[in-house]
Amino acid sequence: MTDQTELPEDEALAAEHALGVLNATDRATAEMRMVQDFAFARMVVAWRYRLAPLAAMLKPVSPSDDVWTRIERSIPANDNRALRFWRGAALSGLGLAAASMAAVAVIVLQGPLAPATPPPMLSAKLDTSQGQHLFVAAYDPQRQAVVISSLVPPGTDPGHVHQLWLIPADGKPRALGFVPVGASVKIPLAPPAAGLTDTQATLAISVEAPGGSKKVGPTGPVVAKGALTKI
Repeated sequence: MTDQTELPEDEALAAEHALGVLNATDRATAEMRMVQDFAFARMVVAWRYRLAPLAAMLKPVSPSDDVWTRIERSIPANDNRALRFWRGAALSGLGLAAASMAAVAVIVLQGPLAPATPPPMLSAKLDTSQGQHLFVAAYDPQRQAVVISSLVPPGTDPGHVHQLWLIPADGKPRALGFVPVGASVKIPLAPPAAGLTDTQATLAISVEAPGGSKKVGPTGPVVAKGALTKI
């Protein structure tokens, strides 16, 4: 008899999010956690890669004539728009259900799937010149976004802002956004910056007047920086 392997709770939640079978509340909770918990975010990304091949295995399934008959009886006469809507909804719904059932069957019968190879996430600890940690950041190349947390006590220097910079291999700083004091923020990267975010790049924080630097690089002092490395 084959032992049934249950997924750990976090792994199961990541798989369900990747499948798209969570309700609105659970999905919102999972997505908030993805922003705050990079290990969980990596699980979701990995499951998306693992489950993607299942779509190619599925064949279209048409509902039986009995289904159409019941739908047509429930729609007022001559309402062709409603009938077209229900036909489309039924087909797409059956496709989603089939995909979900196939994926769940793989998870239950085979246990955790073989690890996929999504692009590695990168992280950086942004320190002062004295080695004090002020910011912690991670970059997800799949989502092309940086999530950075400020370790600066809330309320510090309210007359200035902390501006995040990407300094790639060419040495030219690119402004990415602002980091609230004592908080975490997710900053999506535009394609040019995303393509330069690798292990040869550095993240830096400068202290600027409200609104940030008006130049192509930092105007105020750079108070913390750190190189990106693979997680």
